[in-house]
Amino acid sequence: MKNIGILGSTGSIGTQTLEVIRELNGERPGSFRVTALACGSSVEKMAAQAREFGVRLLCTGTKEGAERVKELLADMDPVVLWGDEGLKELAGSDMDVLVTAVVGMKGIAPTLEAIKKGTDIALANKETLVAAGEIVMREAKKRGVSILPVDSEHSAVFQCLRGIEPGELERIILTCSGGPFRTFPKEKLDSVTPEMALGHPTWRMGGKITVDSATLMNKGLEVIEASRLYSVGMKDIEVTVHPQSIVHSMIKTRDGAVLAQLGFPSMKLPIQYALTYPERLKCNVPALDFAKGLELTFEKPDLEKFPCLSLAIAAGEEGGTMPACMNAANEKAVKFFLEGAIRFTDIPKMVERAMGSHKTVRNPAAEEIIAVSLETYANAAL
Repeated sequence: MKNIGILGSTGSIGTQTLEVIRELNGERPGSFRVTALACGSSVEKMAAQAREFGVRLLCTGTKEGAERVKELLADMDPVVLWGDEGLKELAGSDMDVLVTAVVGMKGIAPTLEAIKKGTDIALANKETLVAAGEIVMREAKKRGVSILPVDSEHSAVFQCLRGIEPGELERIILTCSGGPFRTFPKEKLDSVTPEMALGHPTWRMGGKITVDSATLMNKGLEVIEASRLYSVGMKDIEVTVHPQSIVHSMIKTRDGAVLAQLGFPSMKLPIQYALTYPERLKCNVPALDFAKGLELTFEKPDLEKFPCLSLAIAAGEEGGTMPACMNAANEKAVKFFLEGAIRFTDIPKMVERAMGSHKTVRNPAAEEIIAVSLETYANAAL
C-alpha cells in the first residue's frame, strides 16, 4: 500500500489525482491510501474529499477555513492545520508520495519539507523547480528521494529516457499546443479578455496555468524545469508547437534517433504513472486509434508574438535568483490580468520590468529564493 498526500486537492490536478486513486483501488483494492489533503479556500470540497477517502490530516489557507472544516467533519475528529506553516507541517508527515499540485511559489517550502522527510514527490508545481530547482534536486539526490514529474511534457521525457544511458541524450524537445491565440494576429492580442484566455483548446487546467499556456510562459517555465530535472543545458532544450497535443514530448539521442511519447490528451495518465512508478497499470484513458488516422503537425513558436517564452528562457540561462524573480512577477501579472486590471499584452511587460530591475544573487539558499519571490510579487507593477 502506498500512502499519498495531496497539496492542492481541490484543483484540477488534485481532483484528477483522486479520480485516479479511486480507479486504481477499484482494480487493486487497498493499493493506495490518501493520508493528507490540503486546499486554499475550497473547504467544503476538501471536506467532502476527506470524508470519502477517510482522511483526518488536513490543511486550509486560513484559520477560518480550518474552523469550518472541523465543523463539517466533527464526527471524524480531524487534525486541521492552516496557512503556510500548516502546509509545511502536513508535507512533513508520514507518507510515501506527496503530490504537489498547489499553484505558484507557495509549493517551494512544503516540497522541500517533504524531501527532508524522505518522501517521494509527484511534482505538478513547476514553480518549485523553476525558482529553486538546483536546491530541490540536490536535496532529493542527497536523501534518495525520487522527483516524479506529473506535467505531461516532463512525464513524456521521463518515460522516453528509460533505458537511455548517460551521455546518449543529445536534445529534449518539448511540445506545446500553442494555446488559444496561436493563429491570432499580433495586433488583436490587446483585446484578449480573461474569458478568452481561459478557453484552452485541448487541456482542462486551472486558471493560472491556462493563462500561462496562452502567453507561452508555461512552456518557458517547463524549459527551466526540464533543465533542472534532467541536468541538461538550457540550449539543449527545444520547443515545438504541436496543436493536436498527441505527441507529449520527445528526446533526440546521440545517434540521431528521436523517441516520442504519444497519448490521448489527458492528465490522468501522467498522474497515474507518477503514483505507480515503476509499474504500469491499466489506465482509464482512451487509447489512440492509428487506423482512424492521426494528424500530427509541428511548427516553430512565434517569439515576437509571445515574448514570455523568451523571457523565461533568459531567466533560466541567467540562473541564481532570476528565475524566482521572473516567476513571481508573472504570477502577479496573471493575477492582475484575471482581475481585469491589466491587458493580456501587459503580462510580459510586467515580467520584463521586474527582471530588468532585479540584481541576481548567485548560489542562493532556499530562504533567499523565497524572499526574492515574495519581494518581487509584492512590488511587481506595470
